[in-house]
Amino acid sequence: MKLFQKLLLAPTAIGLFAPIAASASEANLMDVSNYSQVDVEVTQDTFKPLSNRNPLLAGGEGLGQNLVSDFDGDRFSSTTSASFVANMAIGSVDGNANEEKVGTTFDWALSTITSFTGNDSLDVTINAGSGDDHLSELDFTDSGDALQVDSISYTSAIGEYLTYFFGFGTDGSYLYNTACAYEGQTEVLSKCALENVALDVGFGTNFGLNIAVTDEIAVTFGYEGEGTNSDGLMSDQGSDGYGGQVSYTRDTWGVSLTASHRENVTYTANPGATIANGGLGTDDASLMYVNQGHERDTRAINAFFIPSLEGFPSISVGYEWVENNNPALTDDQDEWTSYFIGVQFDNIGNGTLGGAVGSKEPTREDLDAETMYEVYYSYNYADGMTITPLFFVKEESTQGVDDETGMMLKTTFEF
Repeated sequence: MKLFQKLLLAPTAIGLFAPIAASASEANLMDVSNYSQVDVEVTQDTFKPLSNRNPLLAGGEGLGQNLVSDFDGDRFSSTTSASFVANMAIGSVDGNANEEKVGTTFDWALSTITSFTGNDSLDVTINAGSGDDHLSELDFTDSGDALQVDSISYTSAIGEYLTYFFGFGTDGSYLYNTACAYEGQTEVLSKCALENVALDVGFGTNFGLNIAVTDEIAVTFGYEGEGTNSDGLMSDQGSDGYGGQVSYTRDTWGVSLTASHRENVTYTANPGATIANGGLGTDDASLMYVNQGHERDTRAINAFFIPSLEGFPSISVGYEWVENNNPALTDDQDEWTSYFIGVQFDNIGNGTLGGAVGSKEPTREDLDAETMYEVYYSYNYADGMTITPLFFVKEESTQGVDDETGMMLKTTFEF
């Protein structure tokens, strides 16, 4: 077409598009905007593909597939959440021959929570770490760096007042509501003096029941048993632990009473050695675990108070006593006690300052008490990242054995 003919056609084309332009100028753009906001729902799943199957594969192999037939099977469940925690630490412990030189350790955990009814949860924790390689006073996972399933449990509510759980690798005290506001950093003092009563002896099979009597009062029961070996649960041959707790907690104060009963407690000394601490001590190298067939009863009381005054710390206390019927012990050797006192300032700068004193381990009544101290400051460096310097001392009552003094720096990532 000649250039002159194209120029003649231009006015005709403009006239043809003019009504369309006029129509567009008269449109109510506000109504369009409202429609997009009200009638179109955009969620986190809006831009996910209906299927991972491709109906237009090379060669046409995907033709004829039903695009929505596997919609529920190829998505991450919307009722499942996951959280991750990683800890790294560096430091040394003077007085501990294995940890006097500066060393490092770490652990990592993945926890998933899935709900099926809206009132329940299936919890699975996978972790790994080198917790006992160095700086063993920190409560880090020790798996020899290998990934492992640490625990799996199912928790559900019946009505408004009753909650139950059962699981493997968790503690029988999983539903306990212990009255302690202190967040300790060392394994010993973080237990708030619940060294033996808390049903965390690693038997493997656990279940528990919590009854919310009121908003403040709760009654809880727990069980832990050896369900993965030939002895079986609640049998004469197997080791079982039963426990209960009554707690009263409010926003600013609370108290809890805890008790447990252990059957077929399994410890004694190495062949040819004598029982130095009745099997409760963790630092006595002469102890090993062998079935003795006796029982142990433990009681504990805990309380906390959070003053409604700016600049004042929360105060937590705990006391535990154990009665052991080990026939190898005399009447003045069958009782142990441990105590704990911790204070915590929750708003010091951009972090938390805490300190505690308590029993290094349960003290037998005819032996000298050994005390442990710790001071720490958890600095919130960034969202999900906390840096914690820690200082602790573990006293030794044995003559010629040095006290342990530890200095560490721990970094925690939560995401």
